[in-house]
Amino acid sequence: MSIELIIFLAMIAVFAIACFAFKLPVSLAMVLSSITGTLIAGEGIPIRHLVEGMFGYLDTILVIATAMIFMKVIQEIGTLNALSATIIKKFHKIPWLLLIFLMFVSMFPGMITGSSTASVLTAGSIVAPILLLIGIPMTETATIIALGGLCGMIAPPVNIPAMIIGGGIDMPYVGFTIPLLLLTVPVAIFSVLFLGLKYVKKIDYNNIKNEIDFSAMEQYGIKLYFPVILAIFLMIMDKVLPNIFGLGMPLIFIISAIVGLFCGKKINFFKVSKNAINESLPVMGILMGVGMFIQIITLTGVRGYIVVNSLSMPQSLVYIAMVITIPLFGAVSSFGASSVLGVPFLMVFLAKNQIITGSAISFIASLGDLMPPTALAGIFAAQVVGMKNYTPILKKSVIPAIVIIIYSILMIIFSKELAAIIY
Repeated sequence: MSIELIIFLAMIAVFAIACFAFKLPVSLAMVLSSITGTLIAGEGIPIRHLVEGMFGYLDTILVIATAMIFMKVIQEIGTLNALSATIIKKFHKIPWLLLIFLMFVSMFPGMITGSSTASVLTAGSIVAPILLLIGIPMTETATIIALGGLCGMIAPPVNIPAMIIGGGIDMPYVGFTIPLLLLTVPVAIFSVLFLGLKYVKKIDYNNIKNEIDFSAMEQYGIKLYFPVILAIFLMIMDKVLPNIFGLGMPLIFIISAIVGLFCGKKINFFKVSKNAINESLPVMGILMGVGMFIQIITLTGVRGYIVVNSLSMPQSLVYIAMVITIPLFGAVSSFGASSVLGVPFLMVFLAKNQIITGSAISFIASLGDLMPPTALAGIFAAQVVGMKNYTPILKKSVIPAIVIIIYSILMIIFSKELAAIIY
């Protein structure tokens, strides 16, 4: 047994024990795991490498922090609630279209923050009561918002697993928008129609309109959407005219959040910002731990060992190994799975288009948020709808999860052909 394999197994063991036996946060477990690796490798405790790794994803952390502030602002001023109310009012006569739009609302916070948890807790808490009102059972409702969180987490503009995977091979987060939309939008539409359409063949709008809050929409009208429109406009111009705009995602979110203060309900910006940062701290902590973990497995040679052994596997076995190991490792952290396993698997597929392949691997990694024992998306979705046990949600998610895996593999297999069309 090689020293690299011993180091890797020891790091994984310490990580698992710290998480499951001692119930430590994932970020601290990764720190302990990283130090274990350096000690076994005879490197002592290399502070420089630990700190350097910790700030490896500083750009991504800034995006998450500012995106969460923006998300909280548009939630508090009434934008999300108004959006849901408008969708019901406009599309209650077309149930399938109504479900699709509500799914997109459920995805939106994940698209902005890159966090399935943020998506479930913000938009999920607004969409879930509406789904229940129009006749969708509790378990299906919770499953829809959990899957909405997953699809939102992977959809553009912010996809943290793809950023992590790309960062592992020095690939910039550029050109991912269309592949990520092609991955997530069809799966999101399939999932919500598969789970909900049979329950909403006909919606009695007169019975449910009294249960929906139209106050913000009636009071502020289209002004509520100005922050979102501004954010989308600046993101587009940032790509189209980078020399003129070139603001960067964190600044775009902050500018849009400040504009939001004048577009809806009056809120305390500092209080909302503080709450947003508090909620995003666990995710930012995980990213710091992931950065440290990657730095140490690179320092000790473990990363090279994983890559070399992955490259030596037959192609058919690579796909099987990928769809089993990445979601399983993602049970602890989908971000950790992206860094530790996503990067080596991307290197195995160097002959494929790297952007599309990285996008597909990130989608498979997102399933970690539905894997027990952590199952963050499932647990929070259960809390939002008032379920005591999240296991029924996981059972309902099996078919959509299989669709995600098969669809992602097909995207990898045909990545070159797709790239020829997209680019």
